Amino acid sequence: MERTAVGLLHPGEMGGAVGACARAGGARVLWVSEGRSASTRRRADEAGLEDAKTLAGLLAASEFVLSVCPPDRALEVARTVAAHRFAGVYVDANAVAPATARQIGATVEQAGATFVDGGIVGSPPHGPGLARLYLSGREAARVAKLFGSGNLEPIALNEHHGAASALKMAYAAYTKGGSALLIAIRAFAAREEVDDALLREWERSQSGVAARSEQAARANARKAWRFVGEMGEIAASFEDAGLPGGFHRAAAEIYRRLEGYKDTPSPPPVAEVIRALNARKSAPR
Repeated sequence: MERTAVGLLHPGEMGGAVGACARAGGARVLWVSEGRSASTRRRADEAGLEDAKTLAGLLAASEFVLSVCPPDRALEVARTVAAHRFAGVYVDANAVAPATARQIGATVEQAGATFVDGGIVGSPPHGPGLARLYLSGREAARVAKLFGSGNLEPIALNEHHGAASALKMAYAAYTKGGSALLIAIRAFAAREEVDDALLREWERSQSGVAARSEQAARANARKAWRFVGEMGEIAASFEDAGLPGGFHRAAAEIYRRLEGYKDTPSPPPVAEVIRALNARKSAPR
C-alpha cells in the first residue's frame, strides 16, 4: 500500500521532531532544502525526512502540508503555498491568533486546499508525553490519524477554524507570559538591590516561585527570539476578544531584550539574563 505523503514546512527544532512523529505513524515526510541552513539540513537528516528539493516538488507529491514556522511568517508561508494552487489538506500548526488562523484558512482554501487549524502544546516530542497537537477543522480527525503511532499526541477538538489556535494562545498566555513576568520581576528586584530579600520572602510565603523564576530565565533565554511574535499574537487574540493585550505586548518586549542569546551553546546564568534585561531600553512604540 502506498504511504501517505506529508510535506513539512519547515523542519526547525519543533518541526523536525513533528516530522519524525509523522514518519513513525507510517507517512513519507518531505521537506525543501532549497535556501535552508546547514542546521535545518542536519535536523531533517536526523529525522529521516525526504528532500523534495523545491517547494513545487513537495506540493506536487504531498497529500498533506504541515506548516511549523515562526508565527510572524505563518501567513506568508500560506500565501506561498496558495500561489502553487495546492489542493490537498493544509495544516497550520503555528502559534497564531484565531483571527490569523482564519485568515490563513481563507488564503489556502480560496486556492483549492482544505484547511485544518493546529496548535502544538509542549516541547519537541522526542519522547512520549512531551507534546500534544490540537486540531480543528472538518478534516481534523483525518490529520490526527497521521500521528497515531508517534510521540506527538493528536487531539481533534471540533470543526471550527481558530479553535486549536485559541487553545494554544490561552495555554501559552500563562506559561510563556508567566515566565516573562517572573524574569521581569527578578530584573526589577535586582535593579533595586532587593533580589536576595525577594528570593528569601518567596521561599517563606510562595513556595516554588523562586525556583520557577530561575528556570524561566535559564530555560527561555535561548528560545526568547521565537516567543516575540507569539506574544504579539496572544495580545491580538486578547484584544479581539475585548480584553486588554498590553501585558503580552510587554512580555514580547521582555523576550525581545533576550534575542541575543539565540544559538548560544548553553543556557546563560540567571544573573546574566537579569543584566541583559536591565541594560536594554524599551523599543520605541
